[in-house]
Amino acid sequence: MTLSICTAQLNFVVGDMPGNAQKIIAAAREAHAAGARLLLTPELAICGYAAEDLYLRPAFLAACDDAVKTVARETAGLTDLAIVLGHPQRRAEGALCHNAASVLRHGVVEQTYAKQELPNYQVFDERRYFAPGHAPCVVTVQGVRVGLLICEDAWFAAPARRAADAGAELLAVINASPFHIGKSAQREQTMRARVLETGLPLVYAHLVGGQDEVVFEGRSFALQADGAVAGRAPGFQEKLVYAQVERAQDTLRIVADIAPEPAPEADLWDALVLGVRDYVGKNGFPGALLGLSGGIDSALVLAIAVDALGASRVRTVMMPSPYTADISWIDARDMAQRLGVRYDEIAIAPQFETFKAALAGEFAGLPEDATEENLQARIRGTLLMALSNKFGAVVLTTGNKSEMATGYCTLYGDMAGGFAVIKDVAKTQVFALARWRNAHDPYGTGANPIPERIITRPPSAELRPDQKDQDSLPPYEVLDAILARYMENDEPIEAIIAAGYPAADVERVTRLIKLNEYKRRQAPVGIRVTRRSFGKDWRYPITSKFRA
Repeated sequence: MTLSICTAQLNFVVGDMPGNAQKIIAAAREAHAAGARLLLTPELAICGYAAEDLYLRPAFLAACDDAVKTVARETAGLTDLAIVLGHPQRRAEGALCHNAASVLRHGVVEQTYAKQELPNYQVFDERRYFAPGHAPCVVTVQGVRVGLLICEDAWFAAPARRAADAGAELLAVINASPFHIGKSAQREQTMRARVLETGLPLVYAHLVGGQDEVVFEGRSFALQADGAVAGRAPGFQEKLVYAQVERAQDTLRIVADIAPEPAPEADLWDALVLGVRDYVGKNGFPGALLGLSGGIDSALVLAIAVDALGASRVRTVMMPSPYTADISWIDARDMAQRLGVRYDEIAIAPQFETFKAALAGEFAGLPEDATEENLQARIRGTLLMALSNKFGAVVLTTGNKSEMATGYCTLYGDMAGGFAVIKDVAKTQVFALARWRNAHDPYGTGANPIPERIITRPPSAELRPDQKDQDSLPPYEVLDAILARYMENDEPIEAIIAAGYPAADVERVTRLIKLNEYKRRQAPVGIRVTRRSFGKDWRYPITSKFRA
């Protein structure tokens, strides 16, 4: 006996229930024609993940119900194909619905399983929307008893044990688990624990795609009953993935293709590219534009944007000030030419002088300071937003996580825009990614796109003569290490100092993180790639007297 399982590793659009339903129907037809008799869709596939407060709207849930019925009706003729479909399910009592998986076969819903474990940490807020289920669900397909689990269920022992006690021979886990660096390996390790506890092989079906600040990398996989990897899909791409479940006596064995595990930089690059592509595409922007300064951050964002959208949909604008170095012009032009994007120059010196003249009476007798520096950034932000308004392209901001953490950015200036591509990428990672991209051309848009001098020259905002980032901040190697320990891992200040970091730097960085919460609240949404990003992962008050 052999059971062919198809995992529909697909990219859905939140709220597009008719479109999502048609994508599932097409996958079901293709899978059935290929011999599959069990189709697994990702968690909440019918409506996309995560729909947030849309789950509280009765009209939204009604549209989800209609889409489930459409999938059932349109796949009724696919003989003996069981479809596990993720969707929100309304309950007769209470305001909350279930995060559910229904088994569709022969045009009807045979069974429905409700997710038991509801995550409420990091970016998750499922207890706001869903009520937990309590009962296992086992479906028989071609003689194989398959126990269903939904995402977080498999991070705990009890739901898998209940499925095994109910007679399951194989665990099928449907998921929408956001990417962060190292998450893929963590998932496989956690699922291996469930396999070893229950003695059951496991198939893990995962979502792919970008949704606002989160990215899902796919990379669906299967594990044998002994925990060995039986199959793994490629990451960051839509794919119907097949696995053959073979029974030898009373033992089930899975046969599937195993995609290699990528390098961390490749994973991070693919996540950023997919995040940009889906944010621009799913929101209907014709393209993207950014200010190209000749510095490392804007260079990296440009390379990501071109890999995501193609050169014809990306526009760059160089906006030199009186403090812009000649090499910045040269390197910006060079990079734009290497990638074949539109490049324009708009000097901001006239506007800068006009602003200073308008404020001269108010500022009389006061020395120039960060106020005049910020004026330059805000002029640039205004120009970029004007171009966005006129032509419809979204402005990609270029600030990194180190800058967002410490407030080394200008509100309504370089923070002005629609999507913050590298807001969760620390400055040291920015350099590492730039070097990686120059050594690789994963999307065929051009090798070595970033001029070497952009990578090697000391970073500078170029808002005053001879300015360097390190005049205002600790060395990035130190800053980023403190940031990771304090912000991402919640280490106490005393522990960071005890680990050997200078007390003055630790106090300074952590103080800046607290002081600049008001800026981050006004920053554009951006791509989450670490286990803790500024945004939904980080919820601190702006007004607070507490100091550690």
